[in-house]
Amino acid sequence: MIITKNVKDTELTLCIEGRLDTTTAPELEKELAQSADSADSLVINCEKLDYISSAGLRVLLAAHKQFSKKQGLTITNVNPNVMDIFEVTGFKDILNFK
Repeated sequence: MIITKNVKDTELTLCIEGRLDTTTAPELEKELAQSADSADSLVINCEKLDYISSAGLRVLLAAHKQFSKKQGLTITNVNPNVMDIFEVTGFKDILNFK
């Protein structure tokens, strides 16, 4: 997985490429732990995300909880295969998609 980080004012954008699964979820957790304190909002761009497992969903849920106390988390550019996973797991009703 490749994570590209962009900060504009107080908005943190993370572009995720590849697979977000048990092996790679700790990388995203680490990036969020290092960057989240200085951001008021989080955008996760999933344009190049091929797959997300329950471990990846757990990281997104934790980020959602953390940023719900601020200006929120937005998930963008989700491909149909990954969106199916969000829908089947009920995450489509929990997270903010754009």
